[in-house]
Amino acid sequence: MAHAQLAHRDQAVAPRLVTEIPGPRARERVDHDHAWTSPSLPRAYPFVPLRGSGATIEDVDGNVFIDFAAGIAVNSTGHAHPAVVAAIKDQSEKLLHYSASDFYLPIYAETCEAIARTVPISGPKRVYLGNSGAEAVEAAIKLARRATQRPAIVSFLGGFHGRTMGALSLTASRASYRAGFGPLLPGVHHAPFGHVHDLAWFDEVLFDKIVPANEVAAIIVEPIQGEGGYVLPQDGFLPGLREICDRHGILLIADEIQSGAGRTGSMWAIEHWGVEPDILLSAKGLASGMPLSAVVARASTMEAWEKGAHGSTYGGNPVACAAALATLELLEAGLIDNAARRGEQGMEALRRIHERHPQIVEASRGLGLMLAIKLATSDLAEALQWEAFTRGLLVLGAGKSAVRVAPPLVIDEATMASGLAVLEEAVHAVARDGATEAPTMARVVDLSAARG
Repeated sequence: MAHAQLAHRDQAVAPRLVTEIPGPRARERVDHDHAWTSPSLPRAYPFVPLRGSGATIEDVDGNVFIDFAAGIAVNSTGHAHPAVVAAIKDQSEKLLHYSASDFYLPIYAETCEAIARTVPISGPKRVYLGNSGAEAVEAAIKLARRATQRPAIVSFLGGFHGRTMGALSLTASRASYRAGFGPLLPGVHHAPFGHVHDLAWFDEVLFDKIVPANEVAAIIVEPIQGEGGYVLPQDGFLPGLREICDRHGILLIADEIQSGAGRTGSMWAIEHWGVEPDILLSAKGLASGMPLSAVVARASTMEAWEKGAHGSTYGGNPVACAAALATLELLEAGLIDNAARRGEQGMEALRRIHERHPQIVEASRGLGLMLAIKLATSDLAEALQWEAFTRGLLVLGAGKSAVRVAPPLVIDEATMASGLAVLEEAVHAVARDGATEAPTMARVVDLSAARG
């Protein structure tokens, strides 16, 4: 199917389902996948994508879905945006790879400059490029310890920073992520998140009873918690963290891996609270799906480590950099503003859903296109994902019982409305039937074998 046809569907007829969900080819691919891939991959439900355009995506059976997941908030400019595809194609015809750790790639420095220009850190800045969000977190841990000559790092309960060992040590959104992998990185402490009164914990508990403030290198925080459930802090919380860091010479690291790149209706979520971090981390939507992450820091901080202290074979790959440059241009040319408008549309609809189904929907929350509804139980959240999927809408859970609405930033008003209508249908079905209908992935594979 041509991309032009999908673009038309995006505005007119999505979702369009032509088989049962999951379809026969999807069940075959799920069966094949389970025979060969790592069982550590959790998989939300048996969606098997083939191609996408804008805010819609087609599966292997020809079913067209509205995408409210965006590849876990990665496909910021939508699927196969022509400008991003053209940038990738142009760069790939010139140079696929040469390591920026050992040589001077012009596009690497150009990308660093373009990213740095957008980041709310005053004064000179420097940028390190990696491949993923977890890599950015690992680099930030090393940089903070080297720059301050202090060992301890503070993150937050409910926070998610990745699954590599250092990033996992900071993560505290779900015990299952950490189970069986200890001992983890020493010197990590977890603070309560989000309420202004929680700030007293630093002086009254952490600095008084656990570790002196002058041994803390950094506090790392998601301005809006992502995997923890799309949780916003109270208005005074982030400014309060900034004050604590200033008072004790601690670096403030903003993990904007999910919340950044325009998703909240501002280039960076922390800008909503007027706070300047010392280090900012980005990945996910930064390059529209190409593997790229960035660590942006004050120049004085970044210059604390010397040649060879950190590097990456693939980080800042020229093709990924080309995608990032195209992405940043699109974000600044209107997609950030669109995220704000569609976010208002989405929040209004989620509030209505909350009001109509208070027995199962406890809250609606978010900024821009980083929105969520909180269900009464985790089983209801699982059931809602399944009911939405079978109706042609892709959503993902977050935290214990939230379901997120995080479509590509290119989504138009009509497609957003269509997806929200499907979401409400799914909520109504869950309210009617409870949480008993959603099959497990194992059952899906069993069904595939039985039908095969």
